[in-house]
Amino acid sequence: MISKRVRGFTESVIREMTRVNNQHDGINLAQGMPNFPPPKELVEAAHRALDGDFHQYAMTWGTSRLRRAIADKYKRFYAMDLDPDRHITVCCGSTETMLATLLAVLNW
Repeated sequence: MISKRVRGFTESVIREMTRVNNQHDGINLAQGMPNFPPPKELVEAAHRALDGDFHQYAMTWGTSRLRRAIADKYKRFYAMDLDPDRHITVCCGSTETMLATLLAVLNW
């Protein structure tokens, strides 16, 4: 049985548009399916990463270096002093971010 907390969630807009697009044999311009090669610099950076010795998923809440960089940016742009270990979470996409935020702040 699905949780009462998430019964109101529907498919993402991107997924819905892809489904509708496919029903009409349209051309999907929404999801990064380019018909051209990636920039050479990007391919070289990917090769360097694969040739390295670290082959693990990043922490699901964001690496400490990334969270620190975000905190530093907020300090610089908004004069907000954020603790990257307590106040910043990096999410994997907007759907996860929305769900995590709503579950954290709403009392359903």
